Amino acid sequence: MKRIGLISDTHGFLDDSIFEHFKDCDEIWHAGDFGHIALVEDLQKGLLKFNNKALIRGVYGNIDGNDIRGQFPEKIIFDCDEVKVLIQHIGGYPNKYAPGIKKEITDQKIKLFISGHSHILKVMYDEQLECLHMNPGAAGKQGWQKVRTIIRFAIDNSDIKDCEVIELT
Repeated sequence: MKRIGLISDTHGFLDDSIFEHFKDCDEIWHAGDFGHIALVEDLQKGLLKFNNKALIRGVYGNIDGNDIRGQFPEKIIFDCDEVKVLIQHIGGYPNKYAPGIKKEITDQKIKLFISGHSHILKVMYDEQLECLHMNPGAAGKQGWQKVRTIIRFAIDNSDIKDCEVIELT
């Protein structure tokens, strides 16, 4: 079983409470708009305070510069246990996918699609594509959102479970 911490749209701001919420996570996934490369280093250092050497996966977002784009791709597809995952910053959501996303989900047999960009928290199941969509909202202070959010969940073989939405105050 893998415990996952999901974050997006930090825009250069990393709330200290994130480390407490992600301290037991095996992997941290960032769905883009990091803000700057120092945020990745701060995330790694903060996790180490809890003796956590979690794998950090991520994609670049539309505001990210060459420092982030040099380290993270536009999209990633990978297996986490028995769940095929697609992460892309600008991807939309069920019935309103960005161009090419629906085809990618179908062709690659994706079971978990993660996006960011909108700053709107969403956890929705697409029955037509048999794929769960997650957008953790925005964890940063930039944007119009009133509540900053992250998600924590687990993947156990082919089950996606124990999903928790966490509001950052």
